[in-house]
Formats: sequence, structure tokens, C-alpha cells
Amino acid sequence: MTNFKAYLNHISLDCVIFGFHENQLKVLLLQMKYTKKWALPGGFVKKEESFEEAAERVLKERTGMDNIFLQQFHVFSDPKRSEMNPAVKDLEKSGSGEGLDWFSQRFISTGFYALVDFHKVDPAPDFFSDKCEWKALEEIDNLMMDHRQILDKALETLRLHLTYQPIGYNLLPKKFTMPELQKLYETILGKSLDRRNFQRKILSYKILNKLDERKKGGAYKAPYLYEFNLENYNKALKEGFSGSW
Repeated sequence: MTNFKAYLNHISLDCVIFGFHENQLKVLLLQMKYTKKWALPGGFVKKEESFEEAAERVLKERTGMDNIFLQQFHVFSDPKRSEMNPAVKDLEKSGSGEGLDWFSQRFISTGFYALVDFHKVDPAPDFFSDKCEWKALEEIDNLMMDHRQILDKALETLRLHLTYQPIGYNLLPKKFTMPELQKLYETILGKSLDRRNFQRKILSYKILNKLDERKKGGAYKAPYLYEFNLENYNKALKEGFSGSW
């Protein structure tokens, strides 16, 4: 059981971990052991940690990955958000009274979203869960507490960031086709984009290198492969670019 004395009272964090697989945007979720409710990965902040350090630790524990793209996006402070915490019921059903007082307190949670390579993640449940699985956005129904609200806000923020920041390096393989990149944008935005306009616009940002090779195993005229120009990509992350999709 966690030593809760090592953590700051009333403060928590929740992480929306996005991955892209089979042309679907997916989210990593935990299923609670006893209530069987699905939840976002999260945790608490140690007294010697910053919020970012705590989020990186939680992500490492749930995904097995380091150096994950991480963005803080909102604070969730509804006074009633902690009243229906299923962790309390899980502790009661497990026969353990330890931690009941901790989980019964009010928590103000900071939301982070992370972008990861689906194939590099090794999902791992925490003490209170028995499953850690990817779920497509369309499959996600009820989540515990206000986690659906947190997920929706993360997606809203990701779409907003898409208008002035590049997206894809953390979600796509090293080499990818233009249709694959366009599909990623369409999936995040939830709408179709004109092929010619998308290609013209994304190339104008100079964040891509066109490779002298085509995707294998496709049609006769297989599409060319691209990779991100990391120098220009990172510059665009810092400085941004104009335009909307």
C-alpha cells in the first residue's frame, strides 16, 4: 500500500494518454479491481516533486516509457468531484481500511495529456486496477468521477493545439505516408480534410522530409514515405505557426 504521508494533501493529477493505431485515436485506461469502473491513469504529487515530475513518473509506471510528450491543460476543482471516488469502495471491498481517509478527502486535480507511440507502450495497471488497456474514443462510455469531462477537455485542447503546433512525431512511426498523416489529423479533428489542400499546407510548414522510397506492400503506385524534420518540427513547437484546419 502507498505511503500517503509522502504526498501532498488534496492534490492529484490525471493523465489522458493518446495513441494512434489502425487509423483510430485511442486512450489508455485503467479498470478498477472491484467496481470495474474505467478510469484515466493518475496519481498524487510527492512533497519533493513538481507537477510535471509527478506526471512523468505516473506515465513511466503506466507505459514503461521515458521522455513522453506531455502537456498540462486544465485544473479540475469542482467541490463535488471527489464524492463518488470508487477507490473508497474498492478499499472497503478489499477489506483494507488503510487509505480510506486519504481517498475520502477532496482532491483538486491537474490534467495532463500525453502523446505516445502506440507500439512502444507496455500497459501496466496500478494497485487499484487489474487492467490497463487501450480503448478507441468511440468505445469509451462511462468513466469514473469526472474523468469523461477530463478526457473531453484534453481532446478539445489537443484540437486547439493542432491549429498552431505540429502533431504526429509522437504518434506515428518514424516513416509514414502523407495519407497516414492526413488520417491522423482527420481523426483528431473529427472531420474530413481535402487531400490537396492538406498536402499543400502541411508541406508549407517545412516540417517534413520527403524520402526517396515508397511504402512497401501497397499498390503499383505506392505513396512516398516521409519523416519529420526534427529541427523545424521542434522550432514550430516553440514558435508555432498560423492557420487552421
